[in-house]
Amino acid sequence: MNAGVSSLARRRPPARACSVGGCLRTELRRLADGALLLRSPEPLGAYPLRLTDRLEHWAEVAPDRSFAARRGADGQWVRIGYAQMLQRARCIAQALLARGLDAERPVLVLGENSLEQLQLALGAMLAGIAHAPVSPAYALVSRDYAKLRHIAQTVTPGLVFASDAAYEPALRAVFGDDVEVVLARGSLASRPSTSFDALLASPPLSAQYTREHVGPDTIAKFLFTSGSTRLPKGVVNTQRMLCANQQMILQAMPFLGEQPPVLVDWLPWNHTFGGNHNIGIALYNGGTLYIDDGKPTPQGIAETLRNLREIAPTVYFNVPKGFEEIVSAMRDDALLRRSLFSRVQAFFFAGAGLSQPVWDELDRLAEREVGERICMLSGLGMTETAPSSMFALGPDVESGHIGLPVPGVELKLVPVEGKLEVRFRGPNVMPGYWRAPQQTAAAFDEQGFYRTGDAARFIDPADPQRGLRFDGRIAEDFKLSSGTFVSCGPLRARIVQLGAPCVHDAVLTAPDRDELGALIVPRLDECRALAGLPPGAPAAQVLEHPAVRGFFQELVDRLWRQGTGSATRVARALLLAQPPSLDLGEITDKGSINQRAVLQHRAELVDALYAGTAPGLLLPA
Repeated sequence: MNAGVSSLARRRPPARACSVGGCLRTELRRLADGALLLRSPEPLGAYPLRLTDRLEHWAEVAPDRSFAARRGADGQWVRIGYAQMLQRARCIAQALLARGLDAERPVLVLGENSLEQLQLALGAMLAGIAHAPVSPAYALVSRDYAKLRHIAQTVTPGLVFASDAAYEPALRAVFGDDVEVVLARGSLASRPSTSFDALLASPPLSAQYTREHVGPDTIAKFLFTSGSTRLPKGVVNTQRMLCANQQMILQAMPFLGEQPPVLVDWLPWNHTFGGNHNIGIALYNGGTLYIDDGKPTPQGIAETLRNLREIAPTVYFNVPKGFEEIVSAMRDDALLRRSLFSRVQAFFFAGAGLSQPVWDELDRLAEREVGERICMLSGLGMTETAPSSMFALGPDVESGHIGLPVPGVELKLVPVEGKLEVRFRGPNVMPGYWRAPQQTAAAFDEQGFYRTGDAARFIDPADPQRGLRFDGRIAEDFKLSSGTFVSCGPLRARIVQLGAPCVHDAVLTAPDRDELGALIVPRLDECRALAGLPPGAPAAQVLEHPAVRGFFQELVDRLWRQGTGSATRVARALLLAQPPSLDLGEITDKGSINQRAVLQHRAELVDALYAGTAPGLLLPA
């Protein structure tokens, strides 16, 4: 999360009315061991036994309403209504049961978000068969398939679904011929495959089967965390987790149930934000999910902008980079502004810290277009909590705020190494990691609270009702040789904020050194634009350009001047021309940096940084 003070703090435009946050008050109790326990005084309301109960409900109440849509090859929206989705999912459920699949032999899913993948997931849930959506990058970007192979060995799938033949090299390298492959389209040259349409040709599964064989403890899916280790962990997601969490979200954001929500969303379903939070919001509340094939990159954002010009969402979710791209486009795109601001009730970001200047610009654009700003919401959640456990809601949220726990969740703040670690307990928390008893045991404390490894602090210690602010990852923090403790999270957030738009992230160096250093991960596309170089210009040429060097020299100078001591004063820095590696675990497929992995694999570069021999070394002027 990013911390900052709004430049509009003295005069912020009025916010569009949005019913949020009424339940987010807290009862605070100090425990005998010094920990603090926070919980909402509002009880968690009733929720269904199975997430697919909501599909059945809306198929009866609003059978023809579009549940999901995606553009076809001709550019037109292909829609599936609630009744049609239920019928198709039941046919798929019967086909999967006929293959003898279960939690021990689940469905492994490879591919981008699609109508086929959504039908498959719902069909698996109706049958009580787990599915495991996997990052496409593990099959298409990775060169050694190590993470994909690890996931396959962990879940032992009985069937693999893939979008198309682009996955054939990975399928050939990782999965034996005894594992059936289902393709959404096309065929494979090296092995037989089953068409997706063949699953739809099965007779539908009865509703009675689902009621008798699928319950709250049935495993709905396995989601694999990127994590701080090289190999992902398989998080068990039960029906109870998914349903309880959607009820928590609805009580925190009642506007989601006041009218059917409309989402335009690209977030990948192998992650909990897109796959649990956003699909769940649409399904739980009878809304419509428009699948966005865009991405928050210079190349991929065009499709997102095209979709947002055409479909006006009622709530919009994205990662910070997505908001950066959209804000940049809206400055000169009147149609985009008019559509996006027309009926959106709230924006929501997660996954990283949103730069306060981007946030402020979004407010200014909204005020210019519709005379009011749109509330920006955030919170703290994770794969292990399905994902939402606390929200920062309302018109006064600022970057870095994570709010208070939602109804049904207990939050324990435990003193750890000078910080307060966030720990959660509730029906949305995982039972454990799949086939990993030691990792599961280490993930929970003696009272059954999940240890997140995240730290938080009160915005105002005298007024806990104002909520909490993110205070970094405890595992990333370290000490200098003087014994001075370095809190990495807030300082990394400040480097990203001051270095916008040319900084993606930073890795702070290094434990047991005399002074603080930084390996800066640049946004090469922004640096090329700054230098006036073409898109294909090599990284070395870009980072050596005088305009780029001047920008980063000023950044290092500002960081030095603003530092208040050795733990906050960056004394040397280096731009990483070689981007972090997915295969080495230095970066996740979401783009998050694994600080420990970067320091481990670039130890020689760190040594050169401190020896003063690293090419391109930046020192404060």
